[in-house]
Amino acid sequence: MPEPLVIARNLTKIFGSKVALDDVSAEVFPGDIVGVLGKNGAGKTTLLETVLGFSPPTRGSTTVFGENALELSAAAKGRIGFVPQQDELLGVLNGKQLLAIVASFHADWGRELIDRLVAEWGVRLDQRIATLSVGERQKLSVLAALGHHPDLLVLDEPVASLDPIARRQFLHELFRIAESPTRAVLFSSHIVSDLERAANKVWIVKDGRLHWQGDLDALKESVVRLHIHARAPLPPDFAV
Repeated sequence: MPEPLVIARNLTKIFGSKVALDDVSAEVFPGDIVGVLGKNGAGKTTLLETVLGFSPPTRGSTTVFGENALELSAAAKGRIGFVPQQDELLGVLNGKQLLAIVASFHADWGRELIDRLVAEWGVRLDQRIATLSVGERQKLSVLAALGHHPDLLVLDEPVASLDPIARRQFLHELFRIAESPTRAVLFSSHIVSDLERAANKVWIVKDGRLHWQGDLDALKESVVRLHIHARAPLPPDFAV
């Protein structure tokens, strides 16, 4: 079995009196497409940011590519692509200028990949970013994160603002990215169907705790829905 790209151990994050993460441990392996599922406010964003070392945990630790996430080398950071839930794009630039700046930091920038996705997604690179819709800005953020062929791609609610067609195209691209046995994708969503289309593993987060982690197929097999039709009210102690 290959070594995990990400190892999180006993991650706990406390903001004042609120426990945002509660003793979370998990791993991400090459070839994984991990869907982090949970309602808004469940702790998905905090988990992703803590895993990447953007925010130090109150307790616990994370390693990424074998390095402490809080002290990643420039080489390790260059192997990561990240798309936050709220983009931080410079509104005074247009899309072409933004991608040119990002590309200048990466010798292996995939121009052909980006050109293809720009055409498929209908991205208007000549428009000032400040004038674009939320969905269009999200597409630009994804392009900026994909262009250098990251070994670890982390996306926080990446399709929340996209229209249905763009969402299908983007999720299809996730499959293409993870075809390489050396790369992995970690993305959060509150939409179950998004995980069914793209993920092969699932983490279910609720109230800052990791309630499930494993293969998507195993999760489907573990869930059974019963429909019981009763002619009279069921007794209060009825259980299956």
